[in-house]
Amino acid sequence: MFFTSSKFDIQGHCQSRRIILIFAWVSLWFGTAFASTPLTAADMQRPNVIVILADDLGWSDTTLYGNTKYYQTPNIELLAKRGMTFTRAYSASPLCSPTRSALLTGLSPARTGITTPNCHLPEVVLEATIPPSGPVNSHAIMPKTVTRLKTDYRTLADTLKEVGYATGHFGKWHLGPDPYSPLQQGFDVDLPHTPGPGPAGSFVAPWKFKDFDHDPQIPDEHIEDRMAKEATAFMEKHRDKPFYLNYWMFSVHAPFDAKKSLIEKHRQRVDPTDAQRSPTYAAMIESMDDAVGTLLDTLDRLKLSDNTIIVFTSDNGGNMYNEVDGTTPTSNRPLRGGKATVFEGGTRVPAVIVWPNVVKAATRSDSLIQSEDYYPTLLEGLKIQPHASQTFDGVSLLPLLKGKAFDRRAIFQYFPHSAGVPDWLPPSVTVHRGDWKLIRIFHGGPNQSHRHLLFNLRDDIGETKNVAETNLELVKELDGLIQAFLDQTKAVVPMPNPKFDASKYHPEDEGKTKSKGSKPSKDASKKETGNQGAWQYSKDTEFKMENGKISITSTGGDPWISTRTLPEKAVGPFRVKLLLTCSGKGNGTIFFSDSPQNGFNKERSIVFNLRHDGEQHEYEIQLPVTKLLAVRLDPGNATGNIVIHNFDLLDSHGQNTSLLAK
Repeated sequence: MFFTSSKFDIQGHCQSRRIILIFAWVSLWFGTAFASTPLTAADMQRPNVIVILADDLGWSDTTLYGNTKYYQTPNIELLAKRGMTFTRAYSASPLCSPTRSALLTGLSPARTGITTPNCHLPEVVLEATIPPSGPVNSHAIMPKTVTRLKTDYRTLADTLKEVGYATGHFGKWHLGPDPYSPLQQGFDVDLPHTPGPGPAGSFVAPWKFKDFDHDPQIPDEHIEDRMAKEATAFMEKHRDKPFYLNYWMFSVHAPFDAKKSLIEKHRQRVDPTDAQRSPTYAAMIESMDDAVGTLLDTLDRLKLSDNTIIVFTSDNGGNMYNEVDGTTPTSNRPLRGGKATVFEGGTRVPAVIVWPNVVKAATRSDSLIQSEDYYPTLLEGLKIQPHASQTFDGVSLLPLLKGKAFDRRAIFQYFPHSAGVPDWLPPSVTVHRGDWKLIRIFHGGPNQSHRHLLFNLRDDIGETKNVAETNLELVKELDGLIQAFLDQTKAVVPMPNPKFDASKYHPEDEGKTKSKGSKPSKDASKKETGNQGAWQYSKDTEFKMENGKISITSTGGDPWISTRTLPEKAVGPFRVKLLLTCSGKGNGTIFFSDSPQNGFNKERSIVFNLRHDGEQHEYEIQLPVTKLLAVRLDPGNATGNIVIHNFDLLDSHGQNTSLLAK
């Protein structure tokens, strides 16, 4: 049972400061609104809290662990010198929205039902459910994920606001638009107030945010420079009272672009034999690190460093499946896999906690920690009692931070989905205990029983040797912990798929996708091998257009369709709205061309999460261009059937063109 009382939605940009102050004074006098008891002098003397959450920053992407010679993060190193660095910190999920919800609520994605980053999509889903069946090549039926962080949950911002903290959110949110935005989740301020999965259009201005423009005096302003500047203003404004600053970076998520000067700087440093060799990504890392430096410099200048707690971490592992500069954005070596996998590269992340007078500076810990732990840790350290009916799936790390004994039984990551990325697995859940890690693959064994992978991470950090068959008792014991976790969180778990056809599934393909080479990507528009009307399609696609719908049967490989017959006078930015039914696996991708010289390639593409459950789903994708000559849809990969019910293009004036009529 969780705290579910309604929250006061006070949006400072809509109401006068005088009204807010009068309302808060009356509320505190009667003890009826923001806190269960009036604020005390001790409340007003509590330390400030800054949570810095990087996006897609892998464990090997900083200089904290000695795994990179190419990327440079001196300010994150400075942060580590002020606090404790964690070598075995884990995100709640290998994807972003689930981890973000866990950090804010202290609850596992298994409990909230937010298990994929679908929170920017139009469909509002507040409870996870299991469809009646799944695609024929899947052992398990995957849950339909929740798409909004319900306002019933008592967030970290709610709690800190109630005891007198000024609260501000800066950067990426990705937990739902209004009425599920930061302004309804305990934050007084939210910039740039966007629900999307990444920076609108690009990192370097001009951006495409709805109500947030770049500084006209800085035509090529970087979004992290601007966000750090806004965060600095927030700290300056609230320097005389406790503040909670949520600095959730857009970096280093796609789209992959950066300051040109930094790209050229790092291009001169490329070692072609190093798995990390993208100068664009190195430039993105530098801008991210610069933003951390700006926050630290501001704290020093305002003389707040000795009274400010800082948590720095990432929402999931590094991206190993997109392509930039002819290679993957990064490499998580020595870890296996990356973002969207439950292998170590997908969930082991950098983490540092700075806590003056609590954490000894320049220390390290090998203890297991995860995203769900930060909320209960802050409450205990700040001497704030959780609500009587509130519980957490994380635990307080305060004993560990104080250098005392810390007995951690186990941590869990729940990912009941199958993403078509390198080192992908079918729907899974993991447990870490000590040096051991067990992966349960739901219904992936004989007769749709569970299948298990067991690794000793002390001896095999790269997860190359599955030792489940020789440690059956340990597998049974650890799987019992998994089952207890699923029962405790009341997780909506994958079920056996009654439509599963073993002849359609090839276990030898698990974890295998086409790797990114060192050569630049080719123009995908040159692969067109068939056409019907205004549409072209790949050799891997059986194409049929009838009754106002397009039906595609994929024979595997790389199915896609494209058209160059678009409205001539339309002006962007554009939105593509799709209504699809599909089976198969993998993310969807929209490619776009904005000039005759530019074909379809990774630099002009948007990846979106595609549901492969045989049901109709609506998707909306923003295209960051003002001119559009052609579009292409890649509806996942592998064998499967896709029906496109609607394929609409909306321009900046709201003019809607149905491409199915072409």
